[in-house]
Amino acid sequence: MKSLITVSNIKKIEDVNKIKKAISSNEGVIACEIHKETGEINIVFNEQFTKIDYIKYSIEDLGYIVL
Repeated sequence: MKSLITVSNIKKIEDVNKIKKAISSNEGVIACEIHKETGEINIVFNEQFTKIDYIKYSIEDLGYIVL
């Protein structure tokens, strides 16, 4: 499954790296592409292993705001 989410407070490359690590920690995530300028994150994942809500929670746990 493909999904697009937006995170409002990505400002630095460190933010990108933290978010990418959090997303990748979810079993079933195949790929993610983060656009720092727009805050958009494209995610490809297997729904049999994880849900988009779990991925969003892992980002929010770091203190970022998922829109």
